[in-house]
Amino acid sequence: MPVAAPYCHFEKLVPSDLEGDETVLGVVEHGTGHAEVSLTDGVPRAAVHTTTFEEEAFAEVWRAQPPVESGREGGIAWARTDEYLFGAGRVPESLGYADAVSALYTEVFGLTRSLGYPLLARTWNYISGINAANADGLEVYRDFCVGRALALDAGGIDPAGMPAATGIGAHGGGITCVFIAARGGTRINIENPAVLTAHRYPAAYGPRAPVFARATWLGPPGEGRLFVSATAGILGHETTHHGDATGQCEVALDNIARVVAAGNLHRHGVRRGYLLTDVDHLKVYVRRRADLPAVRRVCAARLSSTATVAFLHTDIARGDLLVEIEGVVS
Repeated sequence: MPVAAPYCHFEKLVPSDLEGDETVLGVVEHGTGHAEVSLTDGVPRAAVHTTTFEEEAFAEVWRAQPPVESGREGGIAWARTDEYLFGAGRVPESLGYADAVSALYTEVFGLTRSLGYPLLARTWNYISGINAANADGLEVYRDFCVGRALALDAGGIDPAGMPAATGIGAHGGGITCVFIAARGGTRINIENPAVLTAHRYPAAYGPRAPVFARATWLGPPGEGRLFVSATAGILGHETTHHGDATGQCEVALDNIARVVAAGNLHRHGVRRGYLLTDVDHLKVYVRRRADLPAVRRVCAARLSSTATVAFLHTDIARGDLLVEIEGVVS
């Protein structure tokens, strides 16, 4: 019997809310502080500093069909069902991240293999000081990309096989990596016909290119989820609407619509098609707090009125990007 892929809810939690809930795979708390990755009452938990107002805080709770088993391997807290694995790890604040990021991703790849979940399907990377310079003068995001690429090199992993991802700023806490992997079934990485494939970006964007798909389809036929990567106002490889958050938000939403559309999914072998209004559980990252009202208006006009949308005030991977948006289609 096909088992549906993991799904998420955005919730305001108190410590007792998840007691006895056997469907919980993991929790990412978005708020005004950070914490070590933990395995709490059998649940992997990460707290990331992705906004600056407490009223914007929430918990992203990932669930799957039970039973759920959990554990800790090195620096990674994980939980799994028969079909899916959720994990989280963290690199502490540092003057340089490449070696530690390489070690963490090597651990992620090793864990997915050893536990028997070889299909990495989604990653999130919350990066403190993402646009700052490291001790060698390299932007922290580019430093992170070097570390991830080193892990791919060491593991002999094709960058084209990397799934949907988010690389977004955090206001502190080093780098937290969260991931979902699958034992089997269908995993299809999706690209955007209007945007250059990330691992083919020109060298101007850093010594090692970012590696991620624009979306990833995961799950058995008819029961899948489409994970949409953090998506920005980029066409080709270039930022559009410099300084204009509204314009960038419109282009980001256009890009998501292109990715999930039937014609694009059919080209990749997914026999489904969606509209922008089918995307749910969206996280909208906004660099400048003053832009939040305008970005909210754009999203309200174009997304489903029933969609769950969280707005977070934090920095973005490229210094001239003002908005990024991610989501899930079920």
